[in-house]
Amino acid sequence: MIALTHFETDAPDFESRAGTALAALAARPGYRRGSLGRSTDDTRAWVLLTEWEDVGSYRRALGNYEVKLHATPLLAEARDLPGGFEALLDAAPGGVVVARASDREPGW
Repeated sequence: MIALTHFETDAPDFESRAGTALAALAARPGYRRGSLGRSTDDTRAWVLLTEWEDVGSYRRALGNYEVKLHATPLLAEARDLPGGFEALLDAAPGGVVVARASDREPGW
């Protein structure tokens, strides 16, 4: 599961707060990796990317006390855009593209 959260800010402490939030998320079971990126075209545009074993891991992480304390206030500043995505194709550098079955129930 991929969680992608968009922000629009020029707050001087944003990168530091995002690092604290990312560390809180990274400490949770099911966390695979995460990154904070800033747009090369608009310095106010940021994205927080995290990858999880499954949607349940991500949802349980959001309920953790440390995450509520350090990540939830930052996530509350996010732009209102879809943020949770299934990873359906993977490829390592120079590797073969591997398809995964959807976790969604049929008919969604």
